[in-house]
Amino acid sequence: MAQVPAARRALAVLRLLAGSAGPLPASAIARALELPRSSTYHLLTAMAGDGFVAYVPEERRWGLGVAAFEIGSAYLRHEPLERLARPVLRRLVDRLGEIAQLGVLHGAETLYLLKEQPRRHATLVTDVGVRMPAQLTASGRSMLAHLPAAQVRALFPGRSAERADGAPERARFVDRTGAGSPASLRELRRELAADARRGWSSEDGYVTEGFASIAACAFDHTGHPAAAITVTFRRRDRPPETWPRLAEPVRAAAADLTTRLAGRPPA
Repeated sequence: MAQVPAARRALAVLRLLAGSAGPLPASAIARALELPRSSTYHLLTAMAGDGFVAYVPEERRWGLGVAAFEIGSAYLRHEPLERLARPVLRRLVDRLGEIAQLGVLHGAETLYLLKEQPRRHATLVTDVGVRMPAQLTASGRSMLAHLPAAQVRALFPGRSAERADGAPERARFVDRTGAGSPASLRELRRELAADARRGWSSEDGYVTEGFASIAACAFDHTGHPAAAITVTFRRRDRPPETWPRLAEPVRAAAADLTTRLAGRPPA
């Protein structure tokens, strides 16, 4: 047990370097982690011996080593997000009898990673590997609702290039079904603010006619959106007045995934 504090210090160094734009001087690492300089040098030297950090002598700075890269690559090979989310989706399907999906943001699009559904259920456009404009999907909007306004603006610029007459042209979003999805950045931001307040998002026929979806966001250890869990259903079977009650198990599933990811909701 005496080595546990040292292990925590080593992990703190890795997190600090991973979140930095580049290598850091040992003095900056010591200051950021509130460690004695002598202890910091000993710790960095030991971690460098195992390849977790690397010293850049020309800059007198420390960065991540090859061993840290190997661990990160192994993490990706193990498909941890999908593995952690799959049982959560299955329980949600068993409880609600509807299609459940896992999606992540990929730029301004929603990328679907997992799909669980009951037997003899209608197939949707949003299958595994499909990408959809994020503003159309409940999963995309549930994640966008928790991004900084500047980041949303960067993903969805409010103005496009100038028209032939030199006047600025207001960019408009794609509308797949004519169901009244957000047509502009202003409309999207208004909906995102409402979604953030209530803790879940919905779409009503924006992706597939006759189907609606409810989604909630799961978060990583920084409080940043990591993924979204979505339930999709025939609209005629679940009228809008029932959606707040339906959203509760979806939010609970997203909270479960957040815990599994060692994440935390934003403050």
